[in-house]
Amino acid sequence: MKESLIQQKSFDFALKAIPLYKDLLAKNEFILSKQFFRSATSIGANVKEASAGFSKKDFTAKMGIASKEARECYYWLELIEAGNFSEFPLLELKEENQRIIRILTAIVKTCQTNL
Repeated sequence: MKESLIQQKSFDFALKAIPLYKDLLAKNEFILSKQFFRSATSIGANVKEASAGFSKKDFTAKMGIASKEARECYYWLELIEAGNFSEFPLLELKEENQRIIRILTAIVKTCQTNL
């Protein structure tokens, strides 16, 4: 079975999050780095888990969790940026995160309508 667009985008996003995570660790910023990285990788994990959902309701719930994780990740990116915790270029990560949020929002809304 071919991977869905959101599975690929969320996986790619997690990979792109690694350099920022490493940069924060190198600066001894352990709390923000962990919070950011957990939410960044959780998006794809929940999307992947949704693909094995037992029902449409289960699929919708897992995609809803992925959407919440994406929003949490965006919060951490904003905090990292506002607090000047890293010189890492955040614009691309923030834009990709926003695209993922829009896709997940559309998926969840469509699923809720079809339940």
